[in-house]
Amino acid sequence: MSLSATIPAAPGRSDIEASTIRAISWRLIPFLMLAYFFSYLDRVNLGFAALTMNAELKFSPLVFAWGAGIFFIGYFIFEVPSNLALERFGASRWIARIMVTWGIISALMALVSGPWSFYTLRFLLGVAEAGFFPGIILYLTYWYPAQYRARFIAAFAVAVPVSTVIGAPVSGMLLGLHGALGLQGWQWLFIIEGIPSIILGVVTWFYLTDRPEHATWLSSEQKAWLAARLQAETTAKQTAGHMTLGQALSSPKVIVLSLIYFGFVGALYGMQFWLPQIVKAFGLTNVQTGFVTAIPYAFGTVAMILWARHSDATRERVVHVGAPMILIAVALAASSRLGDPTMTMVALTFAAIGVFCVFGVFWTLPTAWLSGTAAAGAIALINSIGNLAGFGGPYLVGWIKDTTGSTAHGLLALSVLPLIAGLLVFFGGHESKVEFAGQAPAE
Repeated sequence: MSLSATIPAAPGRSDIEASTIRAISWRLIPFLMLAYFFSYLDRVNLGFAALTMNAELKFSPLVFAWGAGIFFIGYFIFEVPSNLALERFGASRWIARIMVTWGIISALMALVSGPWSFYTLRFLLGVAEAGFFPGIILYLTYWYPAQYRARFIAAFAVAVPVSTVIGAPVSGMLLGLHGALGLQGWQWLFIIEGIPSIILGVVTWFYLTDRPEHATWLSSEQKAWLAARLQAETTAKQTAGHMTLGQALSSPKVIVLSLIYFGFVGALYGMQFWLPQIVKAFGLTNVQTGFVTAIPYAFGTVAMILWARHSDATRERVVHVGAPMILIAVALAASSRLGDPTMTMVALTFAAIGVFCVFGVFWTLPTAWLSGTAAAGAIALINSIGNLAGFGGPYLVGWIKDTTGSTAHGLLALSVLPLIAGLLVFFGGHESKVEFAGQAPAE
C-alpha cells in the first residue's frame, strides 16, 4: 500500500500540510516498519523454534510457556525507564542501542541447552527490547498531528502481522537447515533472524532524526507548519489540564488503559506463541505449518489498515477498539469448540482480524490527552503492564495444555481476557470522540 494513499484529500487541507505529512511518512514509516518487523520476529520466532527445539531439549509445555512468557517480566521491569531514557537521549541513539542488544541476545538463543539457559536468555531479551514499541509510539507523536496518528501507527504496526506473514514460512524453511555445520535447524533460525536487527540498529544511529526541528529533509516552511500544529495541540491538552509524570502514572485513565491493553496482549501472544503448534497438530510439515500459520495474519494486515483509516475518518476511537476486542473473544471461544481444522483456522483468522484492528487504533487513546514526559511515562506504563499478559497468556495456554493435553481449553480460557478488555473499553469512561485541534475530519 502506498503511503501517499494514507494521506487523504480533505476540505481545507493545505498543500503545505499534505507535502509535510508525505515527506515525514516516506522518511520514517518504511524504516520504522522494517525495524519493528525484526523486533517482533525476534520476539515470537520462538513459536516456530519450538516445533523441533522442544523435542530435542525435552521441554514440556509448561517449560516452553515459562520461557515464552518470562521475556515480558524483563520487559515490564525496564519499560518505563527505557522510555524516559528515549525522551532524554533521543530516539536515534536509544532505539539503536535497543536494536543492537536485542539482536545479539536473539542470536545467542542458539546456545540454549536446558530450561535455565532458556529462561535466562528470554528474560535478557525482554530487558534488551524494553522501550522499543512505546518509544516509537512516543516518537511518532513528535511528528504527526493527532488526526493522522491512527493510520500511521497502524502503518508502522502493520509490521507485526507482516512479520508473521513473511516470517512464518521463512522460519518453517529455516528449520530445514537441521545438521548444517553441526547446528540444529532451530539454532540456525535464531542466528539468521537475529543478525539483521544488529545491522539495522547501527543504521538507526545515523538515519533517524530525533525531532522535526533537526530534520534537514524538511523545508523551513514545512517545519514551521508542523511546529505550529503540534504546539496548538499541546496547548489544547494543557488547557484541558496539564499532568505531571507522577499524575499521569497514577491516573485512573492510565490504569484502565493498562488493564484494557493487558486483555489485548494476553490474546495476542497466547495466539502467537501457540498457533504454530496448533497448526502443526493438524498433521502438516514444518514448511506447510509456516504457510498456514501466515493466513490469519495476512487477513489481519489488510483489516488493520482499513480499520485505522476508518477510525481517523470518523474521529471515533472507543467503538473502533471495543468492537474488535469482543470479536477476538468470540472467535477464540469458537476456535476452541470446533474440531475441524478448516473451521478452526477460519475462527482463528477472525481472532487475528480483531487483534490487529485493535492494534492500529488503541494507542490513539492515551496520546490524545497526554504530551511530553507525562506521555512518555504513561505510554510506557500502559505498555509494560499490558505486556505482563505476554507472560500470562502463553502460560495460561501452556498450563492448561500440560494439564489436559489439549490447547482447545486454553484458547477458551484465553477468550476471557479480550472479553473483559472490551467491556472496559465501552464502560471505562473514555470519550468516543477525539479532538483534533479544530481540524476537519479526515476523509
